[in-house]
Amino acid sequence: MSKKILDVKNLKKYFTTDQGVVKAVDGVSFSIDEEETLGIVGESGSGKSTIAYTVMGIYRPTEGEVIIKGQKFASKKIKTSLNLRKEMQIVFQDPGSSLNPSQTIKQILELPLKVHNIAKTKSEIQSKVKNLMSMVQLPEDFLHKYPGMIGGGERQMVSIARALAVNPSFILLDEPTSALDVSIQAKIIDMLMDFQKQFKLSYLFITHDLSLMKNVANRVAVMYLGKICETAPTNEFYSNPLHPYTQMLLSSIPVISDEEEDLKPKRVISSGEIPSPVNVPSGCGFRTRCPKKMAICSEESPEIVEVSKGHFVCCHLFSK
Repeated sequence: MSKKILDVKNLKKYFTTDQGVVKAVDGVSFSIDEEETLGIVGESGSGKSTIAYTVMGIYRPTEGEVIIKGQKFASKKIKTSLNLRKEMQIVFQDPGSSLNPSQTIKQILELPLKVHNIAKTKSEIQSKVKNLMSMVQLPEDFLHKYPGMIGGGERQMVSIARALAVNPSFILLDEPTSALDVSIQAKIIDMLMDFQKQFKLSYLFITHDLSLMKNVANRVAVMYLGKICETAPTNEFYSNPLHPYTQMLLSSIPVISDEEEDLKPKRVISSGEIPSPVNVPSGCGFRTRCPKKMAICSEESPEIVEVSKGHFVCCHLFSK
């Protein structure tokens, strides 16, 4: 039986602005098992990155809890523990801004080893750093270079090596390939999948790329206006999407053959753009764009229901 690595309960993150309160993440719950990859997808402004920063303790939750391996990692009242922090690492979207430009690659990889007391002597640190470089297939002479002297894909490999340095249980991947050339994206993904098997890692993979999720995730969750509207095992998610928003996203994936087109759900046309999180529509947040909206959609917010094993939908069409 799989053990739960990460458990996120009723997570909320609100920001106060001059225009009002932004409910960037509004009551999100999910869990991730050992060696599992959960993919979270959605449009810009859906709250994906805010989930990433709140789960990692970069933002303090407005409400809710983040539990790693049975211990509270972050909540409104609890500060992030250094001992637990080594269990959770993050690879950011843009390696150019997530790596210190004034430090060499060697210094960047040495820092987590020293902070978390992974290697104590100079020789141990040197050996560990060389091993990390070998793991991500980078030459040792890069150790004396600065991030600005190497390519974007190579910088992302350094970011992955830094995350692996402390032997974590869980890594959050925040669109780790979206800023890279297509030629290097597949290499990074293959590397991440190999590391997951080798080190028994759990991943939370955040992206806007639904095609990518089909190949890397065990389960997929779709976000809209700070809420999760559908979660399902990957095969079920792509073969039987239920929420109108999920259907809209999947029907818009570009394909190159008639056979692939036949596998997509019937095209769902929506009007408008994602509303401002400062002025969220009453009832269901998607109702202003939904072709299947009903009277109740403007009156009540739908509850998440399990329509089949592991397949959850937040839509009045499936209310019990």
